[in-house]
Amino acid sequence: MVANSLLDLARVPRGTSVTDGLESCVTTARQAEAHGYSRIWYAEHHNLPTVASSAPAVLIAHVAAHTDSITLGAGGVMLPNHAPLVIAEQFGTLAVLHPGRIELGVGRAPGSDQVTMRAMRRDHRAADTFDDDVVELRELLAGDARSDGVTAIPGAGTKVPIHVLGSSHYGARLAARLGLPFAFASHFAPAALVEAIELYRREFVPSVSLDRPHAMAAVNVICSHDGEAALRQFHAAARERVALIVPKGLEYSDDQADQVLASPQGRNLLQMMHYSAVGTPGDVGAYLEQFAEHARADELILAHASPRLEDRLTSIELTVQAVTSVGV
Repeated sequence: MVANSLLDLARVPRGTSVTDGLESCVTTARQAEAHGYSRIWYAEHHNLPTVASSAPAVLIAHVAAHTDSITLGAGGVMLPNHAPLVIAEQFGTLAVLHPGRIELGVGRAPGSDQVTMRAMRRDHRAADTFDDDVVELRELLAGDARSDGVTAIPGAGTKVPIHVLGSSHYGARLAARLGLPFAFASHFAPAALVEAIELYRREFVPSVSLDRPHAMAAVNVICSHDGEAALRQFHAAARERVALIVPKGLEYSDDQADQVLASPQGRNLLQMMHYSAVGTPGDVGAYLEQFAEHARADELILAHASPRLEDRLTSIELTVQAVTSVGV
């Protein structure tokens, strides 16, 4: 079990700007690299005021230019929003510029609401071809010959590693059938975690990419020297999530956020954060050890959830101590 991978959402907390959110990604990556983390992923989201990672390939290029060795990838690209050839070219370009440091997670969801999906000119039926699109993307990155003569340039022959992301049985089944690693989004969609990973392991078919299943599970982390401070940060993170359900651009106070969180809709937001390691390094280490066993995960992806960058940087550093002390 390893717990040295990060998910960075390029957070834009209340009172900060998109520029702050994007600049924080470089600071976070440098901190992670300095403390021995192996990878960082960026997720494609659209029309969310609290998230600035709408263009993962562009963000990865920027962070890669300001770091030295850490692996960078998408966690993930929402493939139905794009033609496989375009993604093969984008990540092929990154792989040529930064050899050995680029990987690609792909998901089936739109990464946005229905109105935004239409604004992106996405056909609402695009998700129906997700399985075929993943196969096509893998073939383009491998450089396999096509009858139509189309080649990803750059991209062909780079064999950028592909992971299937999911929050349901669908992604687990596809990853198993194609013999690809599977990452479950349990940091915001906890319900089907155990069943999906069990299904993935049961149905896995070895491939040239992977000879045995490799399951990854995401978990929120807030690690602090002070357990009470960690709980306050968790509450602050929950308040930030209220922005997901109030009208965009609407300002709200902490008291108003708490009122929303006490409502049925707000309790659903809190349920999304069900898998969260919060507390001192000892608390976090013990939680991650138990969570890894619960999920039957080969690897954990940590989403440091504190709204303030300074707190996230501390959490990144202290979590290294936490996982080392318990052997996660």
